[in-house]
Amino acid sequence: MKTAQPGEVINDLLGYDGLKIIQRPDMFNFSLDSTLLADFTVCHPSTRHILDLGTGFAPIPLFLSLKTKAKITGVEIQPDVADIARRNVDLNNLQNQIEIVCDDIKHLPRHLPASSVDIITCNPPFFKVTPTSNVNDSPYKTLARHEVAIDLPHIAKVSQILLKTRGRLFMVHRAERLFELTEILHAHRLQVKRLRYVYPRAETHANMVLLEAVSGGRPGVKVLPPLIVHKGTRYSDEILKIFHYGRM
Repeated sequence: MKTAQPGEVINDLLGYDGLKIIQRPDMFNFSLDSTLLADFTVCHPSTRHILDLGTGFAPIPLFLSLKTKAKITGVEIQPDVADIARRNVDLNNLQNQIEIVCDDIKHLPRHLPASSVDIITCNPPFFKVTPTSNVNDSPYKTLARHEVAIDLPHIAKVSQILLKTRGRLFMVHRAERLFELTEILHAHRLQVKRLRYVYPRAETHANMVLLEAVSGGRPGVKVLPPLIVHKGTRYSDEILKIFHYGRM
């Protein structure tokens, strides 16, 4: 099978030795959000099954394969995007660990047993669709960025059904939607336990938040130190470390 087709490119997956990713720039490229979410996700030795919702080209499963030997299932609704994700799995010889499922997230409880997943990761669409929404002409980018096919209540509902008791949901989202997000998760018995705000620069407001919620968890939130993306005109030392550039 050809790994890259016309219009596609093969890139190194940042500074991670041996990992490659096929991308199509006219669709989208994997983002800083996905990289930070994969770094934020904690895998324990007892972790057996990880589910990545809205996997795109599967960057999060690829990153997580370096952290765990657990089975990883990436779910992607768009068939041609799921095809690239599958070829990324093949390209990195991870067929025995990573499976790509092409389906609507809302349909997953029909296919997976309830309370069967240890960890769910999700880099969801950040923006609601309103009459004034600046929706992209590309259907791929529209589904990735706007709540057209899935929204936060549905993500929370599916996560609550599929996570084991004390299973964990890791998400990245817009900081401005944190209050709404925590309310929705709490309504589905997903207790937020860790938060980390992401700042473009030290002098700016946070624009993203990384979040860990526990199914059936007790109240009590740990707020981690801020993550600063840029220092001056370059990435911060911590971001470079996450990227594995310089291996600090």
